[in-house]
Amino acid sequence: MEQRALGRTATPIGVVGFGAWQIGASWGEVSETDADAALEAAVEAGVTFFDTADVYGDGRSERLVGALAKRHPHLTVATKMGRRAEQVPENYNPDNFRAWNDDSRANLGVDTIDLVQLHCPPTPVFESEAVFDDLDDMVDEGLIGAYGVSVETCEQALAAIARPHVATVQIILNPFRQKPIEAVLPAAKAAGVGIIARVPLASGLLSGKYTAQTRFDADDHRNFNRNGEAFDVGETFAGVDFETGLAAVERLRPLVPEGMTLAQFALRWILDQEGSTVVIPGARNAKQANGNAAAAGFAPLPENVHAEVRAVYDELIRPHVHDRW
Repeated sequence: MEQRALGRTATPIGVVGFGAWQIGASWGEVSETDADAALEAAVEAGVTFFDTADVYGDGRSERLVGALAKRHPHLTVATKMGRRAEQVPENYNPDNFRAWNDDSRANLGVDTIDLVQLHCPPTPVFESEAVFDDLDDMVDEGLIGAYGVSVETCEQALAAIARPHVATVQIILNPFRQKPIEAVLPAAKAAGVGIIARVPLASGLLSGKYTAQTRFDADDHRNFNRNGEAFDVGETFAGVDFETGLAAVERLRPLVPEGMTLAQFALRWILDQEGSTVVIPGARNAKQANGNAAAAGFAPLPENVHAEVRAVYDELIRPHVHDRW
């Protein structure tokens, strides 16, 4: 698999990673057997970067990823912290950081976590000198190898990129969320900051498997967060109305080259964006993990195809998402 440097860490990682939210919680039932099979299949396919968070299944995802990393010590593991407390700036403080870090290190079974990201914190946090000074201290103390941020908006991403020691920015990027291409990716590339593309398949919409009749389980965020009831609505279907997304998918289908699935097409589209580092699709089982990893093996999409994807975005999706995030 093609390797790219993980931002300011300079660690080489495979361009397709593994997003471990799906094996933690909020995506319906995923058994531990299926989760382990998906993780192992990803490693076998060349995936070396695994992204999790302390709140995914209240540590379940971290524990599964930690066990995997014990079996395969060459992997790079990133986690996130900050969503265990009320989302107010004052909760982003040294005591909470260390308590959350202690829990994550225990779950992962490590003394030092490769990469810790603030998990979509409130906007004022990005302007706090004290927050980033404390993260620097945690690096010096050996609790974390490097730190980054996960963001909701392009403005937050640009604020983070301006920080001298932020190694990575995690942001929603897919054919339905193209705004980061305009300013965030160029700024990250210029600063040497890695871009971790999350929600790459728009919560499965870009798999092309859903119809207007599709129903999701009660414990699946695609059911309970469609209007942002639990967290930012941009995390569910990338903030796109389900019916609008289905219509856009039908416009994209004819663009998919022979031998490639729509999901692989969407992942390849992200990898083609200058400044992107790694994409982190989730997987419920080994088959999905293998299909995701295979996207790295396809040639870049032709320029005319990229132009058509942009046209679909401009016509159907842009009015709903572009000015919001």
